[in-house]
Amino acid sequence: MASSSPLHVVVFPWLAFGHMIPFLELSKQLVRRGHAVTFVSTPRNAARLGAVPPELSARLRVVTMDLPEVDGLPAGAESTADVPPEKQELLKKAFDGLAAPFTHLVAEGGCAGDVGRGEAAAAGLFSRKPDWIVLDFAQNWVLPIAEEHQIACAMLLIFPVAVFVFLGPEHENKAHPRVTAEDFMSPPPWIPFPSALSYRRRHEAEWIAAAFRPNASGVSDLGRFWEAAHHPSCRLIAHRSCPEAEPRMFPLMADLFSMPVVPAGLLLPDAADATDSGESFSDVLKWLDEQPSRSVVYFALGSEAPVTADHVRELARGLELSGARFLWALRPPPSSGATDHAGELLPDGFERRVSGRGVVITGWVPQVRVLAHAATGAFLTHCGWGSTLEGLFRFGLPLVMLPFVVDQGLIARAVAARGAGVEVAREEDDDGSFTGEDMAAAVRRVMAAEEIARNAMELRKVVGDGVRQEQYIDELVECLQRYR
Repeated sequence: MASSSPLHVVVFPWLAFGHMIPFLELSKQLVRRGHAVTFVSTPRNAARLGAVPPELSARLRVVTMDLPEVDGLPAGAESTADVPPEKQELLKKAFDGLAAPFTHLVAEGGCAGDVGRGEAAAAGLFSRKPDWIVLDFAQNWVLPIAEEHQIACAMLLIFPVAVFVFLGPEHENKAHPRVTAEDFMSPPPWIPFPSALSYRRRHEAEWIAAAFRPNASGVSDLGRFWEAAHHPSCRLIAHRSCPEAEPRMFPLMADLFSMPVVPAGLLLPDAADATDSGESFSDVLKWLDEQPSRSVVYFALGSEAPVTADHVRELARGLELSGARFLWALRPPPSSGATDHAGELLPDGFERRVSGRGVVITGWVPQVRVLAHAATGAFLTHCGWGSTLEGLFRFGLPLVMLPFVVDQGLIARAVAARGAGVEVAREEDDDGSFTGEDMAAAVRRVMAAEEIARNAMELRKVVGDGVRQEQYIDELVECLQRYR
């Protein structure tokens, strides 16, 4: 009875929507299984995530904490979407300022204000000390708080397991130090089997090398992760992934970090939640309905890819040269000074020349609905893990891949190795520049290659099995019961 009793879990993601959304999805999955979840965020982020579904509200509550002011951080900035990349280290510094209010939350047994009504209050779950804190890579300061209050911690990592295998534990990095960008352009020696896991281009490698160096917050990103992962209060690591998506990686990660490493599954929100596309997108859906099956390339580079105005012009050239039908979700780069009018960024006459076979949208796009549409035949993506899970593993679309930073290069190599996508050729220089011709060639290859489409669909069948994904959540809950 004790091993299966309901849990009270505090879920606390880093301030990026690519983190908050899967953390919130895990929260909903836990609540559906009878557990209580306190989801911790900031006021603006909580509002942007939307209201808790009424059927879950008795056991899922959101507690908000105000970020402290930090010199140089724009007023009102509460997520990585609110700041340019160079100011994200200041956001981490502000995030560290939540240690005191988080300590108060934990010390009060998770109870704050007029909360915990309904079934959870009756069970007393919110009024007692949390059983677990599920944290992200950035909160190294949470572990001492948890230790003081004798609360178990689990890390939920929303990046692929392969990324942390590549980064490695602290002891391996001390034994095999990597200092220059070139050091990250080959597989590390602690991978005991042949692997293509490496950064190919200097601009990718420079970014990951910087993650090993202290930033304005006073500690490096890797330092944060290592301190948390090696703390005695950290009982296990869960990954937003599964063994079918990353063969051989889970046992290697567990061996490297000497602790249980378990799959949390893909943690994708229910596709039904994204069916309402609104009136503003109805014309585009009508256009999609008129296109032949699997003939359209959907093109989206996420909300935070470091795309420049020059990139946009070459991307447009590539789409035009490819001759393919396309739907482009274009976000004007912050540095471009452009408004929502696409014509300010695109080459002169571009929209006229592609009229009929191409559509450019600078507003909101219901991505799940577009990816699921019968006319969509490929996904041109930056290879963020969330986009890859959604496009490849949920909908079986082959990928045209244009990675930039973080884990994107490693993900692109892994997808290419499984024959489910083609990477856009780029210069091996500091900025990884590419041409419209390079992009057009990748698009044409993906759209013409039946084998690539078959491989993508096979991965969907294996990885996107909904029953198995539910089992991963069940098994994670079993681990939380076992190790608390």
